[in-house]
Amino acid sequence: MLIQEKVAQAVDILNELDIDCWITFVRESSILHDPMLDFLIEADVTWHSAFIVTKSGDTYAIVGEMERKAIEDLGVYTHILSYVEGVKKQFLETIKEINPSSIALNFSKVSEISDGLTHGMYLTLYDFLSENGLEDRIVSAEKITSSLKARKTSYEVDRIRKAIAHTLDIFSLVTPFIQPGKSEKEIAAFMIQEVEKRQLDFAWEKSHCPAVFTGPETAGAHYKPTERLVERGHVLNMDFGVKFEDYCSDMQRTFYILEEGEEQAPPDVRKGFETIVTSIELARQAIKPGVQGVEIDKIAREYIVSMGYAEFPHGLGHQVGRFAHDGTALLGPAWEKYAQKPFYPLEEGMIFTIEPRLEVPGRGVVTIEEMVVLRKDSAEYLAEPQKELFLVK
Repeated sequence: MLIQEKVAQAVDILNELDIDCWITFVRESSILHDPMLDFLIEADVTWHSAFIVTKSGDTYAIVGEMERKAIEDLGVYTHILSYVEGVKKQFLETIKEINPSSIALNFSKVSEISDGLTHGMYLTLYDFLSENGLEDRIVSAEKITSSLKARKTSYEVDRIRKAIAHTLDIFSLVTPFIQPGKSEKEIAAFMIQEVEKRQLDFAWEKSHCPAVFTGPETAGAHYKPTERLVERGHVLNMDFGVKFEDYCSDMQRTFYILEEGEEQAPPDVRKGFETIVTSIELARQAIKPGVQGVEIDKIAREYIVSMGYAEFPHGLGHQVGRFAHDGTALLGPAWEKYAQKPFYPLEEGMIFTIEPRLEVPGRGVVTIEEMVVLRKDSAEYLAEPQKELFLVK
């Protein structure tokens, strides 16, 4: 079902972009896995294999003979060709038949999800196409692959919603487990046990999922849980996600550890938390198809600075799909490390995180990470957002 939907989407995208032909070319894909393969086949391939989608709607799979049956069972490709000795003859005959004026290949200087073609395989294709005098028709498939990743089908959104539901449920279970004197590692172990009990996968490496940070002067992001203990008067935040049927969640929640006799968080923590909540909502309200991600990042960034805090040292949000970070377009600033990603126009069907952060001196980092899906003229939360601090007694 997913592969049929995605191949049909690819045909539509080729027509939108007026590109004749898109080729995904792989070998030993369990070792070097092109991200686009997940939308084209169900299992890895061993030998040189070409999956070709054309804007006319014709689709071709050229694979080793022993893998032909698996491709036939998909019921997706209108032409399935197989070989024993080598792929070259079948490939050249197919390209000659198609005679495309543009040939999109999976390479990109900007986007990792669009850069699955290895250099060696590019050289192989270049040599093949040169024999037909077609090497000057090669273009990057970046816009095709970016849109194919971005435009989530109802099947994909449903699985992400289910991943989110599990994530939020596990957050609710760990809340009463958090106590002064517990270590970051103990809290993470509790959550890991719950993930494994549900027979789910982790959205990223188990050693860092969940990431747990308590108190001031922590690593703050992208670091594993430590022996650091939860203390009263500190903020604790967690970055956590699971994978449900190949699709991920990626969410963060913030807790405050009450001092003895406290009934609510102190003013500095409440101000920081409310600033984050407001910045997320301001960003969400501005997200719509056609807007550039850099504009959305600016809204949240400027609001947080206006409230007296430093800029957060990362982009506001990234796409989520089969990976926790999965897509080209980014809600981010115009920084060198993000290249052109913040300038990609947002598209209907994209799923983004919104995750600003700020530091409350002496307390810790306040951050929330919500997930939204772009609709025709707006963005909607995929789950109830955190609007209140989780208080730990």
